[in-house]
Amino acid sequence: MKLKRFSIGYRTMKTAAGAAIAIYLAQLLQLDYYVSAGILAILCIQPTKKKSIRAAFSRFVASLIGIMFAFVFFEGIAYHPMVFGILILLFIPVLVSLRFSDGFVSSAVILLHIYDSKNLTSGLFLNEIVLMAVGFGTALAVNVYMPSIEKKLDDYRNQIENLYSTIFKEIAIYLRQGESSWSGAELMESEKLVKKAKALAYQDVENHVTRLENKYYRYFDMREQQLDIIERILPKITELPAEVGQSHLVAEFLEDLAAHVHSGNTADQYLGKLDAVKADFAKMPLPDNHEKFLAMAALYQVIEEMESYLEIKSSYQGFTNKKPAEA
Repeated sequence: MKLKRFSIGYRTMKTAAGAAIAIYLAQLLQLDYYVSAGILAILCIQPTKKKSIRAAFSRFVASLIGIMFAFVFFEGIAYHPMVFGILILLFIPVLVSLRFSDGFVSSAVILLHIYDSKNLTSGLFLNEIVLMAVGFGTALAVNVYMPSIEKKLDDYRNQIENLYSTIFKEIAIYLRQGESSWSGAELMESEKLVKKAKALAYQDVENHVTRLENKYYRYFDMREQQLDIIERILPKITELPAEVGQSHLVAEFLEDLAAHVHSGNTADQYLGKLDAVKADFAKMPLPDNHEKFLAMAALYQVIEEMESYLEIKSSYQGFTNKKPAEA
C-alpha cells in the first residue's frame, strides 16, 4: 500500500497551536479540567472563519443545554451511569431538533465534568463557562489568519478562459472544414475546473465574515452558466446535416470570440457583432433543399445560443482587464 506524502498544513499547525494555547490559558486561570480547553479548541477550528464562528456558537449553546440537562438528571435523580445513559438518550434528539447537533461532543465533555464532580455548584458552573470561553475563544483567535487563495483563483480563471478559447476555435474549425479531430477534452476539463474553482471561491466567501459573496464566486458562477450553453451548442454543430454557406459567418464570429476570452466585460461589443452576423445571415440565399434548410435552422439556433452566452456575460460586472474585447 502506497503511503500518502507526509505534510503539515496550515490548519494542522493552527489546531496544534490553538490546543496548546487553550490548555496553557486554562491552566494559568487555574480552571478545573483545564486540559479539556484544548479539546474544545480543537473541535472549533474549522476550514473557514464563518464555519468556526458557527461551530463555536453551536457548541456553546449545546453545552448550556447540556448543563441544564445535567441539573435535572444528576441533581434531580442521581449521579449514576444508568441516569447518564438516559440523559444522553434524550439529549441528542433535543440537539438535533434544535439544530445544534454539531455541539454534542463539546457538550458531552462538559457533562462528563459535571458527572465526575458529583455536584453541580455555582463554582463548577462558572468554571465550565470560563473553560468554554477559553477553548472556543482561542479557536476563533487562531482561525483569524487564513492564507490568501486569490492567486489560485486567478490561476483557475486563466485556465478556464484558455479552455473556452480553445473550444470556440475547435468549433470554428469544424464549421469551416465539416470535420475535426478534436476529442472534446477541453470541454470535460472545463466542467471539472469550473466546479473546483467555484468551490474554492465559496471557501473564500466563508473566510470573510461580513461578505455574502465575492467577485470570484460571481465570475465562476457566470462561467458555469456559459458552459451549459456551450454544451447545448455542440450537438447542434456536430449534427449539421450538410455544409451550408452560412457556416463561415458563424465560424468567423467564433474565431474572433476565441481570441478575446478574458475577465473584463465588453460583451455588448460582441452582441453588436452578433447582430451583424444575423443581418448577413438574412441576406444570404435561401436553402434549395430540406437538408440545407435544417442546417441553416441549426446554425441560427447556434447564433441564438451565443446571444444568450453573451447576455450572461453582459450582466456580469467583470474584472478590471486591459484587453480590448472579451467573451
